[in-house]
Amino acid sequence: MPAEWEKHMGTWLSWPKDPNTFPGDILPAVEEAYVSMVMTLAKGEDVHILVNDQKTEARVRALLKEADRVTFHHIRTVDVWIRDYGPTYVKGRDLALIKWVFNAWGNKYEDLKHDNESGEAIAESTGLRVFRPGVVLEGGSIDSNGQGTLLTTEQCLLNPNRNPGLGKAELSKVMEENLGTPHTVWLKDGIEGDDTDGHVDDIARFVRPRTIVAAVEPGENDPNHKALEANLRLLRGAVDQDGRSLEVVEIPMPERLSSADTRLPASHLNFYIANRAVLVPTFGGDSDGEAVRILEEQFPDREVAAIDCRALVYGLGTLHCVSQQIPSFGQRAQRNAAASALT
Repeated sequence: MPAEWEKHMGTWLSWPKDPNTFPGDILPAVEEAYVSMVMTLAKGEDVHILVNDQKTEARVRALLKEADRVTFHHIRTVDVWIRDYGPTYVKGRDLALIKWVFNAWGNKYEDLKHDNESGEAIAESTGLRVFRPGVVLEGGSIDSNGQGTLLTTEQCLLNPNRNPGLGKAELSKVMEENLGTPHTVWLKDGIEGDDTDGHVDDIARFVRPRTIVAAVEPGENDPNHKALEANLRLLRGAVDQDGRSLEVVEIPMPERLSSADTRLPASHLNFYIANRAVLVPTFGGDSDGEAVRILEEQFPDREVAAIDCRALVYGLGTLHCVSQQIPSFGQRAQRNAAASALT
């Protein structure tokens, strides 16, 4: 599994439309965030957008105006969380895909389980070889350094609502065999309000092969404080696939955001690394500027673009959750991607 900062051919997105996820006046604000994402991404790579039909495509084209490097695919989806139901790209002798089973984060949302079929359609559309381990796993639950080390959490992968009967050793073996990651760093719990049961892309991310940015909550009375402190201790004692220690850079959590007395899983760690930019979710608080500054230090060769995600997080995820990178890999992969773009 390549690291996210490795060169992309493009990025997959699914255009938002589910009124259960983004009701009322939330949806137009989410679409504004998507327009910002697409315009920023298209400066450095192709953007592949899933829409349900020609009518939706025409409307989205009007929103994007003269955006270059955008291709539309008529693949029906229920919701936007393509990181979790879409396939994971891997590189070996060629580019290939791992299609995990998506069960809507432990059978929480019956209607969203149909997006497992959407992920299958995406995989088939690429013309690449597809491997199906038959294991429930979401893309947001794992993060790779591209050299054999994977980040994940016990709260998610060991949850009995995913793969009952599979323990840490068995799942580590599954990931090694399918992602080429012989070494896994297991963190504990995710953040409050996260309905995915602790996805790692809200709490810790690789930014270089031996450097991880990690979320911290300075407020000692905040429920996230102890969980993130425990993960920070694990990261400071962790090593990579070669036994070398890791550098850990702290990023503060945003101020608390709530909807109907329920905490929303706002996190600056849910950023997306593109060819020329790093898209960073911001939430209108004091932590926004510091998060952008820290990531500018980590990515001096990329534009660090702040995207207002106060509407998007209403759906319980942000930028990394709604995107999936297409890694670059040789002439054959280029031909397959070109063929896919014509479908």
